[in-house]
Amino acid sequence: MKYCPLCRSSLESGLVDEYERLKCSNQDCGFVFWDNPIPVVAALVENGDQILLARNREWPEGMYSIITGFLEKGETPEEGALREVKEELGLRGRDAQLIGVYSFAKMNQVIIAYHVKADGEVVLGEELVDLKRIDKGKLKGWSFGTGLAVTDWVNQQRQDNMGSEKPDSGRAS
Repeated sequence: MKYCPLCRSSLESGLVDEYERLKCSNQDCGFVFWDNPIPVVAALVENGDQILLARNREWPEGMYSIITGFLEKGETPEEGALREVKEELGLRGRDAQLIGVYSFAKMNQVIIAYHVKADGEVVLGEELVDLKRIDKGKLKGWSFGTGLAVTDWVNQQRQDNMGSEKPDSGRAS
């Protein structure tokens, strides 16, 4: 932004609430461009025994991620995640379970990530060009953005699986 959307004066950098921000150069106006992070919903989609990763048409070859999109006005994050699954994959999502909330400062976003079980036949939305299916046991996260949610989900799955293994008591049943 170069100009104030209220009075059309130029914006200048200055301290506001102890942070460097763009603010209106017209002292009578008072506009501040807060540039707060944008909420993004993400869905780690489980379809059968596989996790679906997709490649956006704007991304380089070989780059895949979980399904993401901007949270829309009037919807809850859970609704947003389920909507994105429908829009991007053509699947009916259900049982959205929060994985976590992650800062993605590089993109000025806050990612609200869910694990979503989904049914149906995949039909890629217009933003996607490819799909990768990964067995749940082979899924690995990465060190930024939605990869942090994937890592947390994988680690939680390992903990859940270790907790469900009960030692053999040696008695026949």
